[in-house]
Amino acid sequence: FSSFFSVQAVTTALAQVDREKIYQWINELSGPETRENALLELSKKRESVPDLAPMLWHSCGTIAALLQEIVNIYPSINPPTLTAHQSNRVCNALALLQCVASHPETRSAFLAAHIPLFLYPFLHTVSKTRPFEYLRLTSLGVIGALVKTDEQEVINFLLTTEIIPLCLRIMESGSELSKTVATFILQKILLDDTGLAYICQTYERFSHVAMILGKMVLQLSKEPSARLLKHVVRCYLRLSDNSRAREALRQCLPDQLKDTTFAQVLKDDTTTKRWLAQLVKNLQEGQVTDPRGLPLPPQ
Repeated sequence: FSSFFSVQAVTTALAQVDREKIYQWINELSGPETRENALLELSKKRESVPDLAPMLWHSCGTIAALLQEIVNIYPSINPPTLTAHQSNRVCNALALLQCVASHPETRSAFLAAHIPLFLYPFLHTVSKTRPFEYLRLTSLGVIGALVKTDEQEVINFLLTTEIIPLCLRIMESGSELSKTVATFILQKILLDDTGLAYICQTYERFSHVAMILGKMVLQLSKEPSARLLKHVVRCYLRLSDNSRAREALRQCLPDQLKDTTFAQVLKDDTTTKRWLAQLVKNLQEGQVTDPRGLPLPPQ
């Protein structure tokens, strides 16, 4: 018994020391000389400290310091001169903001302060260098953490911003990993009824989304990625829940999703195969055909 209690006491003492270090690093974020190391240490610990988000949000000057880190590299975006060191440092700040974005206690305040908007200049960048790619991916991660919560207020907020065109551009020309996160964000917006209605409200919005998804299918037929294809198929399937979008998809769904192009890629992915079959079924239902099996134009 005594050995058990001594181990427990040591563990508690270590946890307390660790906690003291967390408080110290949070305080050090306010000092320009100590901030870089504090960012690094806290970003390493963010998974292991469950209440780090409220600690960051409610401590004096911390969020201002994180926003200062973001704003400080705006001049390096245009012209694109961002170095690996700058990128790593700001991405540590973004990792802490992601922590705040995903925590139920701080998410609403995070949105009310419009903090995601500070990240949009990073999503506008097009440079293909590694520092920029890492910056875009980490910024998308913050938005991804928000939509992952399936909260209505998140979707309502995002629909008042330019996140959909930003995601579509990255889906068209980003790295595979960035494309995957951007498509996941679009998927989560579509899965919300308000988001689906918003995208299908005008032909311009729908056609932009359908055009990019179509380009992605074409690209995926040449360079397959099961993970990315899964999100693309889910987006198409969700669009087919809207009657007007369904009509349009009957005309513009890529042939590669109707034939055996992706049979090999999806052979072990029962979920995506099921989604794809459901999509094709949705598009076939309600179609009027003549005796030769050809679709008739609507009267």
